Amino acid sequence: MGTKGREIVKLDVIELIELLNKAYADEWLAYYQYWVSAQIVKGRMKNAVVSELTEHAGDELKHAEMLSERILQLGGAPITNITELNDRANCKYAEPTNPDSVEILKQGIDGERCAIDVYNKLLDIVAHKDSVTYHVILEILEDEVEHEDDFEVILEDIQRGGE
Repeated sequence: MGTKGREIVKLDVIELIELLNKAYADEWLAYYQYWVSAQIVKGRMKNAVVSELTEHAGDELKHAEMLSERILQLGGAPITNITELNDRANCKYAEPTNPDSVEILKQGIDGERCAIDVYNKLLDIVAHKDSVTYHVILEILEDEVEHEDDFEVILEDIQRGGE
């Protein structure tokens, strides 16, 4: 990160990088969970669920890229050891052991709620202390709120008897 860019961060950069790496791990795990869930899901409204999971998986990968870029700008390095992702994550990987669309959606909702909590706390930490990270986190948080809503709407449709 450039000299002036480092000066405007009013936080312990090492601690911030660790927090961002934990969120980075969350995003990779969410990407994989949604991708694999889209492969195995069965049941009511399967096509709608697959479509939503696939779209959200792409968003989670985009979030990981955004976080990686910010970590690098701050002078850190994103987690490079794949086996560390679940150990360092805030929101642990939830293996989709039941392929039923209702259960897959419930797992997704739980994951999005965890992400919303993580990013909301991160916003509090970086507010007025790191404007660049604040805007990255805010953009991701907005997506996570939308994801939760998307999953809830499909789940409600299924529960009302939608096909």
